[in-house]
Amino acid sequence: MRRWLSVRADSLNPMKILHTSDWHIGRTFHGHSTVANLRVVLDQLVAEVRDRHVDVVVVSGDIFDSAAPAAEYYTVLTDILRALRAAGAAVVITSGNHDSATRLGFQSDFAGLADIHMITRHDQHNQPVTITGAGGPVHFYGIPFLEPALVRHHYPDAVLRTHSQVLAFVMDRIRADLATRGGRSVVLSHCFAVSTGESAAPGPSSDSEATDVERDITSGGLDFVPASTFDGPDYVALGHIHGRSTLSDRVRYSGAPLHYSFSEARKPRGAWLINLDTTGLGAVEWVDLPVPRRLTVLTGTLDDIVTDAAHNGATDDWVSVVLTDQVRPMDGMRRLQQRFPYCVTLEHRPSVTVDSSASTYSERVKAKTDHEIVAGFLEHVRNGVGPTEAEQRLIAEVITEQHSSEATR
Repeated sequence: MRRWLSVRADSLNPMKILHTSDWHIGRTFHGHSTVANLRVVLDQLVAEVRDRHVDVVVVSGDIFDSAAPAAEYYTVLTDILRALRAAGAAVVITSGNHDSATRLGFQSDFAGLADIHMITRHDQHNQPVTITGAGGPVHFYGIPFLEPALVRHHYPDAVLRTHSQVLAFVMDRIRADLATRGGRSVVLSHCFAVSTGESAAPGPSSDSEATDVERDITSGGLDFVPASTFDGPDYVALGHIHGRSTLSDRVRYSGAPLHYSFSEARKPRGAWLINLDTTGLGAVEWVDLPVPRRLTVLTGTLDDIVTDAAHNGATDDWVSVVLTDQVRPMDGMRRLQQRFPYCVTLEHRPSVTVDSSASTYSERVKAKTDHEIVAGFLEHVRNGVGPTEAEQRLIAEVITEQHSSEATR
């Protein structure tokens, strides 16, 4: 049975573990690359590891955003792993549902020799990475994302139809292995765990709701896993949910290091710092990480939003706008981006709606010119972006030609 051993003879204090997850290297934000911002955040994470003398960094899945990441994204991962090792920490990583286990785990045996442990195979879940400090060994059990349809044939005697059943099965095997080994333990898992309420601890649990960027764990919807499934280990480092969450003192989500959706705008970004003393779980501390570009949602009429000095602080933010104008403004996105260069979404939500069934389409547009009708259509189908000057000239030419043709009939 494979076992890695890392001895840190200089560790005189409780073992310090930094829990992070869901890096999603390569993800775009409304068409914009997030790699530069992610590097800023991960560089600060390395600084925290160095300054706080962290012994082990655990990353609970979704390292990449795609199963086939571009070559440049491997460079980002290589750079951060090299920096973490230079800062003095060992690294334990598991694959998530966005990752290709095969690609992420390529040459993992060689990486393990450098104290960078990639756990991506189904049969590694009960083969811990054992890291020893002054307080004795700590066993890190990494559970890669295990799709039931792809692993059940390996264990024909077990009923493994759902992700919850798979995790219950592997946790039983982990507890059995741990009973033989003894000592302290940490489990990494990428799933949608939920608390039954009895063991939930006070904390930022309100940040745990799924947002629109977490993909379903199963094709039929999210397969919830009871937090009690993870009973036993001293700490459980979860990934998949992008907001931090405390299901119990010992079962937590760190959330993603970047905001990947406007639904996450108010959720803090950071990581959990865990202290394991000689008897088990000690103090747990939240470590804030920087937000390179904030997310702001503005609501109001177009004129108010582009002129109100109260919005000056949002000039460099990612901006999502909800326009409440009664009539959809012409060229709204272009005007907004003149004020907010990083405005990326626009929704028209009139403050007062009119029952469209009371009038026909022709009645609703009869007061508009042909130019306004065509421009309004273009803005509607292009998410708030109206015609350019060149397009306006072309529209005018076509309309003029059409009117001339009708006049000679």
